[in-house]
Amino acid sequence: MSRRRMGLLLVAPALPPAQAAARGDGSEKLREGRRPAPAVTFTDAEGREHGFQDFPGEGLVVNLWATWCPPCVAEMPALDRLQAMLRGERVRVLALSSDRGGRAVVEAFYQRLGLRELGLWLDPRGAAARGLGARGLPTTVILDRAGFERARLEGEAEWDSPALVAAVRRLVEPLPGEGTGRS
Repeated sequence: MSRRRMGLLLVAPALPPAQAAARGDGSEKLREGRRPAPAVTFTDAEGREHGFQDFPGEGLVVNLWATWCPPCVAEMPALDRLQAMLRGERVRVLALSSDRGGRAVVEAFYQRLGLRELGLWLDPRGAAARGLGARGLPTTVILDRAGFERARLEGEAEWDSPALVAAVRRLVEPLPGEGTGRS
């Protein structure tokens, strides 16, 4: 890749606010930056603890949500479709439910909505949400393959829209010289 082209990739901004707002897909709310991802824990469906370090070399789309949150419920099918679109690209959508009812509540919700691509991940005490500094639900944080937070979006979005799919694909790639794995 030429040096000129790399520079374009690094400084390419999200869509101008007016253009993004016209789409209505939520991309105007995507805030890009760069900082190390915090060390947080959450559990899988079997109750085993995990952290971001358990997904080395993968880009992560971490969605903080709950079944009782209307905008969260509205965006879950799009997140399920996003996961299907990114299958095979080393990108994983981690939908961390803050429902206190745990696995049973989330499984029933997934079945009711026909969600088949998303794994079942739980954050019932809100530890991951606090560690990520979420101010409300839904909040989605994009982590690159090197373990850095590259963007976040507060509120509902159409995660399977062309603009947001392209943004995820771009943002999960580490910046030059960062490597490709979490430690």
